[in-house]
Amino acid sequence: MMKIIHHYTDFMRRLPPLNTLRTFEASARKASFAGAAEELYVTASAVSHQIKTLEEYLGVSLFSRNKRKVELTAAGEQYLTSIQHALDEIEVATHRLTTNPDTNVVQISVAPNFLTRWLMPRMGRFQDQYPDIELQINASMGLIDFNRSNTDMAVYFGNGEWDDIETHFLCSVRLVPVCSPKVMKGRFPLEKPDDLRHHTLIYVSKRQWEWQDWLQQAGVTGLKPKGSMQISSSQLATAAAQEGLGIALADSTLTSREINAGQLIVPFDIQLETNKAFYLVYRKSRPLTAGMKAFREWMMAEMQTPEEQFNQESTS
Repeated sequence: MMKIIHHYTDFMRRLPPLNTLRTFEASARKASFAGAAEELYVTASAVSHQIKTLEEYLGVSLFSRNKRKVELTAAGEQYLTSIQHALDEIEVATHRLTTNPDTNVVQISVAPNFLTRWLMPRMGRFQDQYPDIELQINASMGLIDFNRSNTDMAVYFGNGEWDDIETHFLCSVRLVPVCSPKVMKGRFPLEKPDDLRHHTLIYVSKRQWEWQDWLQQAGVTGLKPKGSMQISSSQLATAAAQEGLGIALADSTLTSREINAGQLIVPFDIQLETNKAFYLVYRKSRPLTAGMKAFREWMMAEMQTPEEQFNQESTS
């Protein structure tokens, strides 16, 4: 009788407690034990204890401490890079496992001007085509950290160059001057670009160069307008122009409904190319749910729908 003995070599990962790693990463990112405590919903003393436990386990100091803040040591900086990468991988793997590929709920973050002037007027068309899909929409100007957010997709405004992001081009942004119809009936109607000197020019605060670029393209130099108004966003600037407060530069695509309805007038058909566009984006390599696929396909198709066709269908 032959007796076969199998020898198994036990393998146990030498890992510190996961909770100490989460605490270390939060403390390093916040540069504060108190900040980490607030994020993790624990006390500052609990954070300090977790960090001490991790340092004893590793046998190195991760932070240099003073009364006002904490700073990473050289060893701490080196360790942080690896820990953040590992935690990101765990988060992504967890999200992939727990995300239902058949879910019909899609959380979307959209640039406000695009949301109110393009997407919202078309939402009825999406609901008619996909009645079982629920869109949860948030207006946001900022970029989304998809690894730390529940947001599935977003509409960004920019040049299309974002790290670890899948981008789908939607439309270029071209600016034209717009104004209220009553401006054209006033004392100084806009017959040529130089007539802008009799009016108030409305600027978007963070993009004040746009009017200068447009005037240069129109062949106008040294123009001094009657007045100027700075407004924080394109959406509000267009609304101010519609109220007759001045002349604004607005995207020709996003204001097409108001232009076609006669609520806004384009006095000069001179377009300024901004070299920027709107993009539908989501995290690179992310498996798309059924709802996300449907929304992406609808957006891309809707962008190809001629504006005249949309206006006819929306009024019929």
